[in-house]
Parts: sequence; structure tokens; C-alpha cells
Amino acid sequence: MPGPAAGEGKVSFRNAKEEIRVGFGVEGSEGGGGGREKPGARGQRQDIVWRNVFLMSLLHLGAVYSLVLIPKAQPLTLLWAYFCFLLTALGVTAGAHRLWSHRSYKAKLPLRIFLAAANSMAFQNDIFEWSRDHRVHHKYSETDADPHNARRGFFFSHIGWLFVRKHRAVIEKGRKLDVTDLLADPVVRFQRKYYKITVVLMCFMVPTLVPWCIWGESLWNSYFLASILRYTISLNVTWLVNSVAHMYGNRPYDKNISPRQNPLVTLGAIGEGFHNYHHTFPFDYSASEFGLNFNPTTWFIDFMCWLGLATDRKRATKPMIEARKARTGEGSA
Repeated sequence: MPGPAAGEGKVSFRNAKEEIRVGFGVEGSEGGGGGREKPGARGQRQDIVWRNVFLMSLLHLGAVYSLVLIPKAQPLTLLWAYFCFLLTALGVTAGAHRLWSHRSYKAKLPLRIFLAAANSMAFQNDIFEWSRDHRVHHKYSETDADPHNARRGFFFSHIGWLFVRKHRAVIEKGRKLDVTDLLADPVVRFQRKYYKITVVLMCFMVPTLVPWCIWGESLWNSYFLASILRYTISLNVTWLVNSVAHMYGNRPYDKNISPRQNPLVTLGAIGEGFHNYHHTFPFDYSASEFGLNFNPTTWFIDFMCWLGLATDRKRATKPMIEARKARTGEGSA
């Protein structure tokens, strides 16, 4: 998918400072096609971003403390925190990942606005940067141009990649990708322009204030359970796709690539653990051969289609899948 740099007037979208990176990259994360770099030498020394180390340590300490508050919170608050987790997950899986990174289906304006808001609740970088880096991840998977290269070990691919500045190969390859489709979407541009404001609102204020205002939960419990604990869990569930789903599981579709099928990641990441399939058929909106099975993100997209808010779902055909299994899957010659 390489192409010329997008519009001269949008340089700020390409060259914005990108020190604080919190997420999937995604997935953010998780394809087929495209050339690969030679995965060898790591000549560049990547400086540690101590601010990220401190903030992530503080966040996880806050999440551990939040566990103490669970018995003291009202049941509605715990249900609300889980509901916010689901919204957070959909902002990444149905939004930044399957819609904007892979264009595996089309979404009308109201759905795109909803997914952008949910993506700000996820606080894993704005849609533009998440999607661009995720495309780099697919095209140059397990090389220095992969933001969370699993060849560098579990810790790096899970969270360590956020503790260092991006490898220059990630930046260089990202600049060569065609991202004009992202820049053409006014929802993506708006979210990027007002990202900090939308994160404060969606990731912290709304989850905290709703329990306090509506059913009288304490601000303390609301903040730590619906914001801090929910946010920390959602981050780690997303990161499992980058780490665990690249190391543990089977490879029925392509034994020559690192991504695996991992049922535990599938359950936690609402359908994103069919990772060997996804990297083999990245255009498939379901990210799985099995459609609705264990795939809440697919349920959501299908429901949006039923409502008329989503269209043009792309799928790998059964003959295509079976042929690929026979050619490159585990057990093939």
C-alpha cells in the first residue's frame, strides 16, 4: 500500500510529535501483502521515554489499588465500568482497526462519530496515528519497521515498545504509506485536532461523572473503577493481541508468519484473537473464519448493517480460505 505523501497542506498530520503512544497498534497490532524488511540488525539505539515509564507505572499502581475498592462500590458502578470497557474495545476493534485501518466495511457518518468517540475513550492514540502505524505493522510485521515487533520478546511487544521512542524504520515506512483515505475523513481530522480534549472528556470525565451524578456513587470509586481500572484493563487486553497472539497458539492458515490463533485473547479482545487468520486475510471485516462465533465485534458490525449504518462488509470466501489452508497452513507440505 505504499504511495506518495498526502496533501501538502496537511503536513501537521504527518509530522506531529509522537512521544506518548499508548496502545494496539493496534492495535495499533495486527496482514497480508507487501514486502518485508530484513529482520536483522537493530543498529538504532532507542532512547527510553521516562515520562511514559513513570505514567504507565503510576497507572498500573492505580489499577491495583482500584481492586480494593470493588467490594465498596455499588453494583451499578461495576456494570457501568464494564459497559465503558465494551465501548472502549469497540472504539479500537470496530473503529480504528477494522474500519479505518483495513477498510473492511463502510460506515455512515453517525456510526463514524460514535466510533471516534469510543476511540477517544480508549486513549490509544488518535485514529490517524493508530491506523497508520497498524498498516505499517501489517506490511512490515516482525521487522524493525513493526512498532511492536514480537521478535524483540514478550515485554517489548506487550508494553515495552511504549517506553522507547519509535524506531526510525517505523517512522520512515509510515511516511511512505498512502493514508489519503484517512486524511479525507472529516471525523478522523476532527478527532485528531481535538484529541486531548476528547480524551479528557471520554476516557476520564464521562466514566467518572455518570455514576456520581445518576446513582450517587462516590467520585473516588467512580474515578478509580470506571476510569483507571477500566482503562488499564482495556490497554492490556489490546496489548495481548500484539504479544500473546503473536507467540502462543496454532497457525492453521499460514505457518510461515508469527501471528497465532489464541482463544483467550479472542475472549478478552472481543473477537481479535483469530490472529493467524487476520494476518492472512486482513481485508475480512470479521477477522475470523467463524463469523459470529466468539466475535462480539462482528456482532456489532452486523447489527449496524441491520440498522443501515454500515455497508459493504468484505469477506474471504470459503474456497479461498480452504485453498490457503492447504497451501500454507500447519500440516501443509
